[in-house]
Amino acid sequence: MKKVIGLLLVLFTGLSLAADNEIYIDQVGSTSNIDLEQLGSGNIIGGLDAVAGTMTALDLDGTSMTLDINQIGNANKFLGDMYADSYTGYFNFDGDNNTFTSKMDPNNTFGADNSNVNVQVTGNTNTMTLDLATVGLASGTDLDWTVQGSLNTINADIDIDSATNFMDIDGDSNTVNYDGDGYAEGYFSLTHTGDSRNFEVDQASTLANDWLTVTSTGDNGTVCINQNDQGSAVGC
Repeated sequence: MKKVIGLLLVLFTGLSLAADNEIYIDQVGSTSNIDLEQLGSGNIIGGLDAVAGTMTALDLDGTSMTLDINQIGNANKFLGDMYADSYTGYFNFDGDNNTFTSKMDPNNTFGADNSNVNVQVTGNTNTMTLDLATVGLASGTDLDWTVQGSLNTINADIDIDSATNFMDIDGDSNTVNYDGDGYAEGYFSLTHTGDSRNFEVDQASTLANDWLTVTSTGDNGTVCINQNDQGSAVGC
């Protein structure tokens, strides 16, 4: 059952299961569920303003929204901006050389409160980038990452109070860049198995009551952790 209030524009091109399928979305309204699956390589999920050879971000605007994305194959791309409170996102990527880029409430339209984001990646040489909220104005968000494979990169910029972030990574030569800012109570947990890792974790809150745990098993690599009470993280 899908209930959509407002405007939903979706354009599908190349609907066969071959390569180069494209889905473009512009959604305005609340209490909506969007479930998308693409099989094959070179597929795109993005915005309506995309033209040949370029991508723009899909636009989801409202409250109480659920987005479920499955891209299975290689060299697929997801680019999306969500302007919402009470947002739930499930993202599953299975394959190599895939790109996931998402911003959540970059203009502080709704505040990005009470959101739940789950990202699962299986494969190698994937790049995952998540920019969540603006200058610590959001609160109450849970992020969960599960990555299996090597040479993957995770970039996360989180500006939220009372946010929890769990990462479970299994594979070699993976990179994590995490920047967590806010006023209070940020929690970051990273569990990793594999060699030649490169982790940079920056965490800051004004009240200086953040929690951070990193458990890593393997040889070689660099782990840098910077934690302060300035409300804005400073790089390693």
